[in-house]
Amino acid sequence: MPGTSHLRGALALVSALLAIAALTSCTAGGGDGTDTPSSPAPAPSGTASAGRPNIVFVLTDDLSWNLIRYMPHVRQMQKAGTTFSNHHVTDSLCCPSRTSIFTGEYPHDTGVFTNSGDDGGYGAFLRNGNERKCFAPALRKAGYRTGFMGKYINGYQPADRNGSSRQGVPPGWDEWDAAGNGYPEFDYNLNENGKVVHYGHGPQDYLTDVLSGKATSFVDSSAQAKKPFMLEVATFAPHAPATPAPRDAGSFPGVKAPRSAAYGRPSEPTPAWQKKITPLTAQDDRRIDRQFAKRVRSVQSVDEMIGRLQDELKAKGLADDTDIVFSSDNGFHLGEHRLRAGKQTAYDTDIKVPLIATGPGIPAGRRVTALTENIDLNPTFQGLAGARPPSTVDGRSLVDLLHGGRQPGDWRQAVLVEHHHPASRKDDPDAVPEDSGDPPTYEALRTADALYVEYADGEREYYDTSSDPDELRNLAPSMSPSRRASLHATLMALEHCHGTASCRAAARLHG
Repeated sequence: MPGTSHLRGALALVSALLAIAALTSCTAGGGDGTDTPSSPAPAPSGTASAGRPNIVFVLTDDLSWNLIRYMPHVRQMQKAGTTFSNHHVTDSLCCPSRTSIFTGEYPHDTGVFTNSGDDGGYGAFLRNGNERKCFAPALRKAGYRTGFMGKYINGYQPADRNGSSRQGVPPGWDEWDAAGNGYPEFDYNLNENGKVVHYGHGPQDYLTDVLSGKATSFVDSSAQAKKPFMLEVATFAPHAPATPAPRDAGSFPGVKAPRSAAYGRPSEPTPAWQKKITPLTAQDDRRIDRQFAKRVRSVQSVDEMIGRLQDELKAKGLADDTDIVFSSDNGFHLGEHRLRAGKQTAYDTDIKVPLIATGPGIPAGRRVTALTENIDLNPTFQGLAGARPPSTVDGRSLVDLLHGGRQPGDWRQAVLVEHHHPASRKDDPDAVPEDSGDPPTYEALRTADALYVEYADGEREYYDTSSDPDELRNLAPSMSPSRRASLHATLMALEHCHGTASCRAAARLHG
């Protein structure tokens, strides 16, 4: 990529003039997804510096906020860039969350609520036409070279159903290296651009390291192609069994799981679905500590991969032209609310995840407190690439917030969480016993200062998170009728919203 300040300045001026011309020719709209789709801006010739950065998106699996302190490269990203401290997922479960990230839509629009069965998994993802709604085809059309590596959608397998050694590459991806059962980190298959390649048990086969090598190669080949690029690296770490790289197996001796105020304590009054859960024992404490230690060790290779990617970008002269975005598909609880290892609840341990970004124009050391959600990533990536997200996306672009802008006055006042209790546990890597947190079907709202949950069986939970951040005092039985009515009305509106304008209006507190 050209690296001189004079060339960047000239390109920026050209980009600005083109943007002004485009704005004057438009008939309406704000360019954040409320308009009908239009053709993306023409791609710059061989550079990402004209206001359209390269994008590297690192998506982890089951990574919770309490692991960030053990990841020095991610902590450095917080210092060098911007952290979204109120970022949430549409469901604390792999498949629906990843589908929302790809499409920018809530589960009620993607049709993907679980990891398998009629309402989830790769089958539901395909049946509901979600592949064509992913950000990759839009970015490719905008002139970007696109690459995907790692975990795709639950139920996806590198080979097709007939056992063929070849499986097609989803639309929009120039480079495709996707795994099926990569959770153990060894003895897995990768679909490498349509060809299935098996990896074994040697240290060189450790999956996160393999993805790291492929990611740096993609950066190198993109630099040679002189095209802007979008790369997603989706690790299986730190998902159970949270296998660390062999070199990290003995690291962090003696590390123990954090003991927050919620550790070992149910909320009061205790929701019906938790009443059969027994208190944590000393054996449970030891098991939780071992699980947390494995999670800490397993993310070391992820952190090293980020450092390796940063070094490669610098070596190729691309560091100043590249946004790096780090996040997780959902959080994870370990002992909080007396729940053994798991997720799927509406508590902050599970639905609030890291979102950290660095890059050109992204302020250093900044913390954004606006309520954001994983449905915002699709329109954000399209916005960074100069494409206009279609009006069907439910999320909102974070580009302005990412670049230091103020929170708009009409910004959302609530995020929606939709969870279906899975009908089947067969072949589900996230199936858990009841004492790990296996709630019934629910819909939930997270506002700036509260969590409100409506279960399908009629039960409610409500927490004032400003005074009770650990969500231990369930105020649902005593909440005022007006507050209940307002939250219920907002929840109903969000459950039935479709598209940018509809979901923007629904996310304002009603009543």
